[in-house]
Amino acid sequence: MRIILLTQYFPPEVGAPQNRLFAMAKGLREKGAEVTVLTAMPHYPDMRIRADYRGKWSMREEMEGLDVRRVWLFVSKGRGLLPRLLNYFSFVLTALVHGLFTLRRADVLLVESPPLFLGITAMWLARAKGARLVFNVSDLWPESAVQLGLVTNKLAIRLSGRLEMRCYRRAALITGQTMGIVDNIRTRCPDKTVLWIPNGVDIDLIEGVDDAHGSRARHGIPVEAFVLAYTGIIGHAQGLEVVLLAAERLRDRPEVLFLLVGDGPERAGLMALAREKGLPNVRFIDPMPRREVLALVAACDGVVVPLRRNKLFEGAIPSKIFEALALGRPLLLGVEGEARRLFIEEGNAGLSFTPEDDTALEQAVRRYLHDADLRANHGANGARYVRDKFDRRRITDRLWEGLNTLS
Repeated sequence: MRIILLTQYFPPEVGAPQNRLFAMAKGLREKGAEVTVLTAMPHYPDMRIRADYRGKWSMREEMEGLDVRRVWLFVSKGRGLLPRLLNYFSFVLTALVHGLFTLRRADVLLVESPPLFLGITAMWLARAKGARLVFNVSDLWPESAVQLGLVTNKLAIRLSGRLEMRCYRRAALITGQTMGIVDNIRTRCPDKTVLWIPNGVDIDLIEGVDDAHGSRARHGIPVEAFVLAYTGIIGHAQGLEVVLLAAERLRDRPEVLFLLVGDGPERAGLMALAREKGLPNVRFIDPMPRREVLALVAACDGVVVPLRRNKLFEGAIPSKIFEALALGRPLLLGVEGEARRLFIEEGNAGLSFTPEDDTALEQAVRRYLHDADLRANHGANGARYVRDKFDRRRITDRLWEGLNTLS
């Protein structure tokens, strides 16, 4: 089976979607598929094309048996709507031109959304290459953008909605990253096959993580510190102000240390807020290679995963949860809905707190601080749960079975 994977984001960029797509592509290759990845020059999240890719219109490289084709796109640090649209649509155009003239015919074209606009390229390329279109939805657009207030223009919302439904109608198969996404699409497209293909965990990678104590030492973290980590994109949706406010409430417990590991558009503002409040118990750490991040998480006493209070996020499952639980770290979860049902109620892998409620987060931290047995039980429960339910090998099996029904 020849597969084209079309995505704007891919390693060496660091991030959960990039890791998931790389694992998916490698898993399909191991099943016997010939996988070609059509993607952009690495530029996310700092919105600057990496030095070794800069100044090129296109390039080709091999990554662990994957044929990776990269094309130029417009990149700007501007945070307005116009720079964002130019970023999206430039890749829509360059990927289409490059794909039309350089890619061979294929059996399947699997496209990652968002960005939703990439569906335009996917529909044209799938037709040109004789491929069945598989539309993989990791976030519902334009609904998410509207709920977050990122898009308010009624015409833009209407046109985006039409594009979304056109992509669904043209797809031979739709896959969704959460059951909330799957149920939403099934309701609107009852005649379509929609598979739940969640994120998961690479068990082999997790079992190769070591030197946790050394990771603490490298970052100057005292042995006696009670460390809680957040890792990933530091953006608007995460609502990480709750961590800083909880840290302020925990001044009487100087052993508690919060680590915010990563980068994103809200990092500078949060750093300024931490300085303003004088919070010695909050530390920002720059993005690191994935294995180093995992080693640091393994050295922590727990992980914090918040999102803003929004009904949209009740169907969200932050992907950082999986690896943290697989490492045996208990979870402090500030997400309602599906994530809470899976990992708190069913998996019994942590404590939940109301999104954006710093008092509730403070109380959860104090509970863990005083109950080492509870932390250990939740950590062990989480490790068992994700290995049983979210092993990426089993998830790839499900996707592979779905793709084979298309032939």
